[in-house]
Amino acid sequence: MKEQSGRVVVITGAGSGIGRHAALALHGEGYRVVLAGRRAAPLQETARATGGTDDSVLVAPCDVTEPTSVHELFARCAERFGGVDVLVNNAGVFGPAVPFDEISPDAWSDVVRTNLTGAFLCAQEAFRHMKARGGRIINNGSLSAHVPRPYATAYTATKHAITGLTKAISLEGRAYGIACGQIDIGNAATDMTEAMSRGVPQADGSIAPEPTMDVRRAAEAIVFMAGLPLDANVQFMTVMATTMPFIGRG
Repeated sequence: MKEQSGRVVVITGAGSGIGRHAALALHGEGYRVVLAGRRAAPLQETARATGGTDDSVLVAPCDVTEPTSVHELFARCAERFGGVDVLVNNAGVFGPAVPFDEISPDAWSDVVRTNLTGAFLCAQEAFRHMKARGGRIINNGSLSAHVPRPYATAYTATKHAITGLTKAISLEGRAYGIACGQIDIGNAATDMTEAMSRGVPQADGSIAPEPTMDVRRAAEAIVFMAGLPLDANVQFMTVMATTMPFIGRG
């Protein structure tokens, strides 16, 4: 029997990229996985890729920006699996890559709703379910939680805010056996980072390609964080393509 057999993990943004690979890796370690995301079809693709059955995989379409939808997500999880042990708070969007003075209020609000409000709503609902039994929340930050990229103000601001959210949950979770950590991922090869290999704006104004790493490395890091006993916590972890321009960026 696998070490994590029977533990339940909710993964947002599970229809693609880091979320999909995290779901596959966690299911492979014996977790029962709840796949959340806006569109059912990509979630079904992830479910098929796990090779799991209804006893180990739940496809649960959800709009993380809507409180009622998030509430229903965790209610379905509790009904099917009896509770939740881990939340991987992964859903996020980059937003339009435009200069600071050209960001529209609507574009700003869209990024904030998904990346920050969505993470808050999911963490809050998970916290409520975990208060009686303990649990773990893993927030997907980004290297942009530390330093910005050009033309990414809304994304950068929300990822800096995720760090504050992580710390606040960690503090208030102590009384209930709820651990909260943050993983900051740099240039994992996904559809979202496809442009990296063609060239992206750099701090000096140039356009240059950037190295990427296999997205499975990020998934493996999430598996490690999720699998720790609740008396230990990875508060912050950075996993990145070794030679990407992060150290020294700017």
